[in-house]
Amino acid sequence: MATDTVPHTDLTYRIIGCAMKVHGELGPGLKEVMYHRALSKTLQEAGLSFEEEHGVEVEVDGTIVGRLYLDHLVEDSVVVEEKALSHLLTEDEIAQVITYLAATGYSVGLLLNFGRRRLQFRRILPPRKLDAWKERVRRYAWTPSR
Repeated sequence: MATDTVPHTDLTYRIIGCAMKVHGELGPGLKEVMYHRALSKTLQEAGLSFEEEHGVEVEVDGTIVGRLYLDHLVEDSVVVEEKALSHLLTEDEIAQVITYLAATGYSVGLLLNFGRRRLQFRRILPPRKLDAWKERVRRYAWTPSR
């Protein structure tokens, strides 16, 4: 995929650089929350604005079915999802970010896995057709118990 067709290319490079710095300092094997906190610190040091655990209400046919929580929303443009998995990223983790993009309307997401010997990252774009993904969003939405 040509970089000129990927939205926010410069910003995603900066975020990946921050993630590489975190991974270089901490290495693999820690809990996800530790990478999350370290990434927040590094993003702030890099002068990037962000929200942690950004909540998004999910509606289906006008009814709120739950909330999604984005690990980081950077510069109100890029959805960042962090993992600390010892295995390679799977289609399930990629689908989670696609679902977040479909639910929010943001144009690019980053999936970061700090749990491997080398940082694993993927830039992810939303699907061209969102209808099928709107149904999948229920899987990732937090819904209060009744």
